[in-house]
Amino acid sequence: MKTTKYKAEAEKAALKHQQIKEQVAKADKVRPKKEAKKAMQAGARKYPEPPLDKKHLKKPGKEADLSLEPMCDAPFYKGSDKLKDKVAIITGGDSGIGRSVAILFAREGADVAIIYLNEHGDAEATKAMVEKESRKCMVISGDVTNSKFCSEAVDAVVKEWGRLDVLVNNAAFQLHVSNFDDLTDEHWDTTLKTNLYGYFYMAKAAVPYMKPGSAIVNSGSVTGLMGNDSLLDYSTTKGGIHTFTRSLGTHLIPKGIRVNAVAPGPVWTPLNPADKNLKDIAQFGADTPMKRPAQPEEIAPAYVFLASPHCSSYITGEVLPIIGGYSGG
Repeated sequence: MKTTKYKAEAEKAALKHQQIKEQVAKADKVRPKKEAKKAMQAGARKYPEPPLDKKHLKKPGKEADLSLEPMCDAPFYKGSDKLKDKVAIITGGDSGIGRSVAILFAREGADVAIIYLNEHGDAEATKAMVEKESRKCMVISGDVTNSKFCSEAVDAVVKEWGRLDVLVNNAAFQLHVSNFDDLTDEHWDTTLKTNLYGYFYMAKAAVPYMKPGSAIVNSGSVTGLMGNDSLLDYSTTKGGIHTFTRSLGTHLIPKGIRVNAVAPGPVWTPLNPADKNLKDIAQFGADTPMKRPAQPEEIAPAYVFLASPHCSSYITGEVLPIIGGYSGG
């Protein structure tokens, strides 16, 4: 092949490339400067945007200590008996996403048991909110890393109310570490035991009581989908929760028990102000396409959907991302 055969054509193509570049550059010069993107507001009411409340909380984080209170009560949400007369257990149900899920479950007709660590004031406040929906609520303090506690807690709920229809695994430990060398064995173990072992222990205790039509809903995370370089341990557990969900979902099909997960992006709960520094807290959620964090009441309806046999009877082993517009995986 002669190298000169297509030379003129190549030169013409190169010239065209340059002309297109110049046209684009010219258009860019006359185009008005873009205004800074605003946070997306597409909900039933307006939600807070960064900069947010600059207040650091002690672990495990109490909702009562936040001056910018997470929006959990979803006043616009109308129940329609999707969980009528069901009994649900929610770990980490004292605040944040767990609190909002408890409220909406009650609004849909369920009695709710809340398992929490030591945030007693938050738990009692959530109990009052559930009872305001004319449903029963019991609160149980304990550590989900203890398998015996998990078994006894489930037994207590069934003894009190005679059944168990829904388990929401939501309790979590999260703490950013910027340097891999600073991630201690104790830190790693605490995260895995809370976020993975706790889910396993609760599911193992609950399944024997669950009848066909029951559901388990696990809390995953965007970090389990994309990873996070300062949340190595947390991301590992959330990725594990996603595969645990898929595997257990298949395993429990013969029993008629569905298992699914919700994978939220950044959500304004006590978990993050008890973790991040003040600067990061103020800008929490600003790097999402929606330019703000979610509020718990924006996430909780997904738990209703996955818990209710009226809504999701043909769904199991799935992970539902609610991550503010991210497209990566």
